[in-house]
Amino acid sequence: MSANTYVRHYKGDPSVFGKVAVLYGGTSAERSVSLESGEAILRALQGAGVHAVGIDVGASACEQLMAADFDCAFIGLHGVGGEDGKIQAFLDLKGVPYTGSDHAASALAMNKLHTKQVWQSWGLPTPPYIRLEDDTALETVLDTLGHVFVKPVHEGSSYGISPARSIEELARAATNARQFDQDVIAEKLIHGDEFSVAVLGETVLPPIQIKMHAEFYDFNAKYVSDSTEYICPAPIEADALALMKGIALKAFKAVGCTSWGRVDFMRNHSGEFFLLEVNTVPGMTSHSLVPMAAKEMGLSFADLVLEVLSISVAK
Repeated sequence: MSANTYVRHYKGDPSVFGKVAVLYGGTSAERSVSLESGEAILRALQGAGVHAVGIDVGASACEQLMAADFDCAFIGLHGVGGEDGKIQAFLDLKGVPYTGSDHAASALAMNKLHTKQVWQSWGLPTPPYIRLEDDTALETVLDTLGHVFVKPVHEGSSYGISPARSIEELARAATNARQFDQDVIAEKLIHGDEFSVAVLGETVLPPIQIKMHAEFYDFNAKYVSDSTEYICPAPIEADALALMKGIALKAFKAVGCTSWGRVDFMRNHSGEFFLLEVNTVPGMTSHSLVPMAAKEMGLSFADLVLEVLSISVAK
């Protein structure tokens, strides 16, 4: 079997899913991205003959979903309130299957600090970090880690993330991050190339190398800029490619993730890989990475959506 052969789970009968609710929107900082993802997912499902309806999830999510009638849910919610296990736990109580990881893995993956701690316990490579408390000496952070990225622990889409190379920049970066989350870490800045690796079921899709003109892969580079380059499959040596894919699958499973997701990496100039984070509800927009990797495996956007749904319902 070719390395680019994917064994499909979907057998071509859209009626097996019943009525599918595509959950999107939400109230997090990532609402605009979620709306775009959800609308794309909904169009793909309906185009494939699936009885799918969209639900723009608002502040009264429990009441809204309790009143709705559906057989399974495709979760297209990004960020806090949709990707952090809360919706997943509610759907478990409602007795409705849904796409993606369960509530425990979702909650863990949404927490960058706890995810890094799990990876460290498994012996997986991730950049060193320091949790920024109110009394943390900023000089110590820079002396210990060198240049850093400051990150909110519970946000996605690069919200609140900024680099820091001096005490003044570190103080500003911490203030910026705390606008999104009071729990903040400073992570050693890895100089090198950035990669993203999608997982679909038990299959690791071809890794993507990300090249950008921005200083780092921020919100604008991810969702707005047309100058960001995505190279798939990543043009690196075969042994390194296999190593990265193996680390990605171990990292995904270490956090307890299932069905589908995306693992992000940096590779330094010495060729070492470092895990950054795992995404349990990856974006599905025109700039998103998982559809790019799936296309390399011969899966259209509609094929990908149906595969995610099939794998998740079977789970």
